[in-house]
Amino acid sequence: MLVPSIFGEDLFDGFFDDFARPARSVVKYSTPTTNVMKTDIKETESGYELDIDLPGYKKEDVQAELKDGYLTISAKTNTTKEEKDENGKYIRKERYSGSCSRSFYVGEQIEQQDIKAKFEDGILKVSVPKKEEKPAVEENKYITIEG
Repeated sequence: MLVPSIFGEDLFDGFFDDFARPARSVVKYSTPTTNVMKTDIKETESGYELDIDLPGYKKEDVQAELKDGYLTISAKTNTTKEEKDENGKYIRKERYSGSCSRSFYVGEQIEQQDIKAKFEDGILKVSVPKKEEKPAVEENKYITIEG
């Protein structure tokens, strides 16, 4: 049965999500990180350029690590938002603490000093060069036959 597009792919998507995964509905509405770490990857002649969205994060909240050929970007934040009326009484007080990370396989031949990163306007820009993989040289291993 065809369903009008205003209902999404399935008429009951949102209805059953709350019953099947109640924690998901809480996360969906309460955390400011639903759009965090969306990444654009562009291939150039010399390498790859990653633009990673990290809205609301500061440079000191973001860390990049290269280990075993994987580049892992992680970010942590702690925010407090307070709103008071004229008398100084709380109308609303919210806190959020969270972290996120994402890994990209860049190859084991890439060294830490090869990767360049810059953080500006909530976007982490990372440049990873292309490195030619050295073909594995096949060695002939002979077994001595005694006789």
